[in-house]
Amino acid sequence: MTEFGFTLLGQDGAARRGRITTAHGTAQTPAFMAVGTAGTVKAMTADQVRATGSEIVLGNTYHLMLRPGADRVAALGGLHRMMDWPGIILTDSGGFQVMSLAKLRKLDEIGVTFRSHIDGSAHHLTPESSTAIQHKLDATITMAFDECTPFPATPDEAAA
Repeated sequence: MTEFGFTLLGQDGAARRGRITTAHGTAQTPAFMAVGTAGTVKAMTADQVRATGSEIVLGNTYHLMLRPGADRVAALGGLHRMMDWPGIILTDSGGFQVMSLAKLRKLDEIGVTFRSHIDGSAHHLTPESSTAIQHKLDATITMAFDECTPFPATPDEAAA
């Protein structure tokens, strides 16, 4: 298995260009990521996504947790097999939904409880459970659970 790595290829001020190396291939940065929120890029087959030259597909932990569920994705062989995508898959942490679904969530000391937008069922997400879900999804790159602050945010809101 190839270790994860980043090679800096060029820099101009604060901008930089590089290459990410993973067990599922390489990707140039900055990169356009095709969005496969629920395990598919809408209106495209896997062959069509490959034909675009996309090197990374993004999956959404929150949406995949609800439907079809991390255990089901794992039983199907993970996102790579389910999506017919052997390349890099980056999964977000579910943190964006902490902000975007503010009316459907309640924060506590260790995470957030969401009311599903599908059926109203409760789902508690913590940094640990977000990472565990992303591992069950078989993501190449997993993101740390975070809370996106709305813009503009005061310094106190950003610090909290």
